[in-house]
Amino acid sequence: MTVTQRRGRRIMLSQDELDAFLAEQRTCRVATVSADGWPHISPLWFCWDGTALWLYSLTRSRRWAELRRDPRLAVVVDDGHEYGELRGVELSGEAVPVGEEPRTSVSCPELDAPERMFAAKYFGLDAMPHDGRHAWLRLVPEAVRSWDFRKMPRG
Repeated sequence: MTVTQRRGRRIMLSQDELDAFLAEQRTCRVATVSADGWPHISPLWFCWDGTALWLYSLTRSRRWAELRRDPRLAVVVDDGHEYGELRGVELSGEAVPVGEEPRTSVSCPELDAPERMFAAKYFGLDAMPHDGRHAWLRLVPEAVRSWDFRKMPRG
């Protein structure tokens, strides 16, 4: 993962802050590239393992079709109501499908940890419920940009 932030380094999140922020947030916005070159943005649940963002997407969605054609994506996770509270992360890179499409309960060791995290975060369960409609995408970010306006000097 490369931090490509040139400006705003004073307000960027440290790695520990980034990990904690992504663990507590529930919804991200995923930007993909449509066939005609226009961006398409959609909300999605996710989990973060400290290295990769795991996205659990409907396989019959526009997002899935666009990522199969062009795996480039950008994801934004942000929070805050007032200007001085705004904080967030943008991660970009290529999405890689992991496991079956759509996902069933067939063993896939690479998905053991993300599925445990996701099941606990969103369903309060120890094991992932599979509906035969979703599959996993892994984003190991090539670029990360972050901000936390709470770090800005007040004056």
